[in-house]
Amino acid sequence: MRPWRDGPDDRRSYHHGNLKEALLEAARRFIAERGIGGFTLVDAARLVGVTPAALYRHFRGREALLEELAGRGFAELAARLARALTSRGTPLERFTRMGETYLAFAEEEPAYYAAIFETRGTPAGGADLGAAEPVARPSPFDLLVEALQATFADGFGGVAPRFIALEVWALAHGLATLSAAGHLPRGPGFPDKYELLRAGVLALVHGAAQRGERETGPGRA
Repeated sequence: MRPWRDGPDDRRSYHHGNLKEALLEAARRFIAERGIGGFTLVDAARLVGVTPAALYRHFRGREALLEELAGRGFAELAARLARALTSRGTPLERFTRMGETYLAFAEEEPAYYAAIFETRGTPAGGADLGAAEPVARPSPFDLLVEALQATFADGFGGVAPRFIALEVWALAHGLATLSAAGHLPRGPGFPDKYELLRAGVLALVHGAAQRGERETGPGRA
């Protein structure tokens, strides 16, 4: 992999506070191309053309850099999901659109997606020891629970939204992972990951609604 930056203007810009951004972008590129497992700070330093020692002015270590990357990725994912949730359509259409957005994010931003699930969800920050105490970010599961409660205000009878959200998350994450690994069957007669997601969400939501109706039907209220 060639160095991330080559020109002298880029190197001068590092001394004006851009090295941190360059490192994050280098990590994002490396992980997208090669995966997160073998990524090191030395890789990031090599990509931006600086010595490894220079990195520690901004990040305490590999995990701190990945936490920063994950935090930014999660913010981007949350923003996309929020836009999908407030788009037009029925509650089921909007909730399904969130799932489709989740799949698209995993495909378009593989480094962010990998970092989100590699880290524990508590931003470790850089070398700024005076920063405020880090606050744990929510998970994609938390967003799905909130979305279900917002789009289906009447609920699902006796079925807790968190159970449906967990099923939908498992479906979306499984499809995203299988697709990224090239393990989803393709070709004539095989649905793509978006079609599979839509069918799955429909089955899960309708199934939950029917279970709720049975549990709160006549004589059970």
